[in-house]
Amino acid sequence: MPRDFSPPEANEKFGNFQGCDLLGFLTKKEPVVCEFFSAERKECVLLPFSFAPEKKSSFHSHLKNIPTNMGKATGFLEIERKTIPNRPPLERLKDWEEIHEHRDDAAVGKQAARCMDCGTPYCHTGMLLAGMASGCPINNLIPEFNDLVYRGRWQEALERLRRTNNFPEFTGRVCPAPCEGSCVLGSIEPAVTIKDIECSIVDRAWEEGWLKPQPPENRTGKKVAVVGSGPAGLACADQLNKAGHKVTVFERADRIGGLLMYGIPNMKLDKQKVVDRRVSLLREEGVEFLTNVSIGSDATWTPERLRTDFDAVVLCCGATKARDLPIEGSDASGIHLAMEFLTANTKHQLDAGFAGTIPALNAEAKDVAVIGGGDTGTDCVGTSLRQGCKSVVQLEIMPKPPEKRAPNNPWPEWPKVYKMDYGQEEAEAVQGADPRRYLVQTKRFLKDAEGKLKGLEICDIEWVKDDQGRFLPQEVQGSSRTIPCQLALLALGFLGPEQEIIKAFSLATDSRSNVKAEHGKHTTNVPGVFAAGDMRRGQSLVVWAINEGRAAARECDRFLMGNTRLP
Repeated sequence: MPRDFSPPEANEKFGNFQGCDLLGFLTKKEPVVCEFFSAERKECVLLPFSFAPEKKSSFHSHLKNIPTNMGKATGFLEIERKTIPNRPPLERLKDWEEIHEHRDDAAVGKQAARCMDCGTPYCHTGMLLAGMASGCPINNLIPEFNDLVYRGRWQEALERLRRTNNFPEFTGRVCPAPCEGSCVLGSIEPAVTIKDIECSIVDRAWEEGWLKPQPPENRTGKKVAVVGSGPAGLACADQLNKAGHKVTVFERADRIGGLLMYGIPNMKLDKQKVVDRRVSLLREEGVEFLTNVSIGSDATWTPERLRTDFDAVVLCCGATKARDLPIEGSDASGIHLAMEFLTANTKHQLDAGFAGTIPALNAEAKDVAVIGGGDTGTDCVGTSLRQGCKSVVQLEIMPKPPEKRAPNNPWPEWPKVYKMDYGQEEAEAVQGADPRRYLVQTKRFLKDAEGKLKGLEICDIEWVKDDQGRFLPQEVQGSSRTIPCQLALLALGFLGPEQEIIKAFSLATDSRSNVKAEHGKHTTNVPGVFAAGDMRRGQSLVVWAINEGRAAARECDRFLMGNTRLP
């Protein structure tokens, strides 16, 4: 192929960096020659330039000469990352409204221009690297909708987004964005604000009236029962309904949404404006919802009846068996599972119309200790502050993450780095510091004469290897101390699905107590019964649940019809 700017030997000397349209490795300090493939010219071109920050203008001027498929080839050089801001912490603590400021579509379009047409995008790969998600698990067409947003073609961007994601208004709010962790630009500069762009597309779609009921034109005559209305169940129901089947979703709670309704606080995902809005659309498209029905213990809706009345059953019941902390004093009153606390608050707020009251289980005027981290721990911190706690501390047994990627955590793995989530930001605004205490273990709960929790005995730990090379926590001598605590919230993750419904259907399980069903097929040992979501894979992300719900719907459709056109 023609070499427009430099002889081939220069490429051999400095290395051959290839990409479709544009791929730059800006960490180099010496002048280098990079090879670019121009889709318009149908040929490769070599560009010599320096990667030194002070000479980026040289790189910029070269890039202007490259034909590109993206809207702005130099956008990632000219525009700094800027996310949609959150409301000030002390302001948002006064209510249960979503924490985000209203978006600016022009600013979102500008951020979309930073997508660099990298040639081999990792943002939509959906791989597991080192046990963590790398890229979007539902394979969103991210470069495409970024480009369309930059060009102002928002409705076309919505269509790209809907091809892979049933509920971008959910993932755009609560997903940790593994897509950004694997963004090619993120290997050298702050990543593209993919999550903000995704959420902005769908929020504008709702505002413009682009999302309207689209019931299937024809029905197949087949009926499917979906048990569980979390993200996996809703995605599965949506897909099966699109295929023309009559879908009934069973939910044991009093409201539809599962984890989305009661497991995530309103300030992070609005229940009435966001969750109920989507459920209403599904209902208008023909999906039937039945609440307060606990399959496995309900005398009316038994597993036998489901298998008789429906042509197939898909179980999407989540992994809701929480990990406890069985140490001395754990029988004290004032110790609760995090999900119990969060559910009680959200249900109360919805029932009371967010009138400014709090439920019986609350943190008002109490010293709160959140034991555990992750999103659930953060949600407990934010909820406790809104309820008017006296103080809140978050105890984490793991070490504090580094400010930047460690050598053993390279791109495009999920970046295990220190960051402040919304709950910690709010605690810092109130208390003056991040509430998290790292490398701390709870030794015992302290009770008063009435059996009420009054404090915790904690200690510092270090991780040491045993004879078999396993890391185990070891107490640091002399570090034992007590802290006041009248409410302890256990955010220690989940052990797996509840077993009652599994036993009722006589389902086989794997070594982790999850329903045994191969990923991609989702068939259980019981004919016509499928499993998806956390119930099958274990505790995971909302976006993985959507992935599983869509895949289970596809295989269920194949089972019912002999073939499938579902993606």
